Amino acid sequence: MTSSSFRHGAVDLSQLAQRAKPSAAPPGGRQPGGPAQPATAGGPAAAAGTGSYVLEATEQTFEAEVIRRSVKHPVIVELYSPRVATGQQLSDALAALAAESAGRFLLVRVNVDQAPGIVQALALQAVPTVIAVIGGQVAPLFQGVLNKEQAGTYIDQLLKAAVANGIVGRAEPVQPGASAPEPSAEEPLEADPRFAAADEALAKGDFAAAVAEFDKLVQANPSDAEAKAGRAQAGLLARAAVLDPRATLARADASADLVDQLAAADVEMITGQAEAAFDRLVGVIGRTSGEDRNTARVRLLELFETLGNSDPRVLKARRDLMAVLF
Repeated sequence: MTSSSFRHGAVDLSQLAQRAKPSAAPPGGRQPGGPAQPATAGGPAAAAGTGSYVLEATEQTFEAEVIRRSVKHPVIVELYSPRVATGQQLSDALAALAAESAGRFLLVRVNVDQAPGIVQALALQAVPTVIAVIGGQVAPLFQGVLNKEQAGTYIDQLLKAAVANGIVGRAEPVQPGASAPEPSAEEPLEADPRFAAADEALAKGDFAAAVAEFDKLVQANPSDAEAKAGRAQAGLLARAAVLDPRATLARADASADLVDQLAAADVEMITGQAEAAFDRLVGVIGRTSGEDRNTARVRLLELFETLGNSDPRVLKARRDLMAVLF
């Protein structure tokens, strides 16, 4: 994914709810010049079949079908265009992963040709692009056509982050030709109560408060892996939310300053380039000493927490870190 795809690591989509007007879409979900819903080839019904976990959303239904659902379970959004013929491979891969997940996430497809408000809100610059929404907040996953295994790696990372943030509910299967049922306001969320305060802060986009809440949990139980992962992820979101990705990476390319390198690693992490972030910080550790070296090492270990110690990218980076330290 290119660093310029999003202005920030976390995107506030509340403006879409204000834009969305049910009357804007003609009956049946058909837009002028666009496909009806459910779509045909590559659409949710074709890709998923009976009892699938794939549905199509428009700009008008985005709030209900993506933002609201994301407080209960992860929602992965495929931003596609029928004009991109090669996108069918990605659509098929994502639909298969959604079926295999059995509700661990819901796949929502959005035709960007018919959703200019979403394109503007996300500062979208290429299709296909895949994002995740957890607790109303966007986390970019990847851009371009990936195969099933490659896409699955990003989705596994997303699901770990969701669990760490207490988003552990399951999506209900969607019947072909029908929108998924509206989430009930009275339906209790299947979330770990330990993370209630942190979840609330994340839902508001108050990442600093979320970090503070996770800190309390870690202090109470230093071996709580989920709390440590949540703290690392909230910290990453807090730092990345104030960064301009393109400018940050440009500064890092032109400077060896530690602050610039740390910021660039955050941008790479939030845009799905974990390997690049790890390589960058391992390189900093290898060529620095004293307090700078320790600061870079601590940041690298924190970024490891966002993925989990079993992630193959973390395992490789740990080996690289050991090589430069010893």
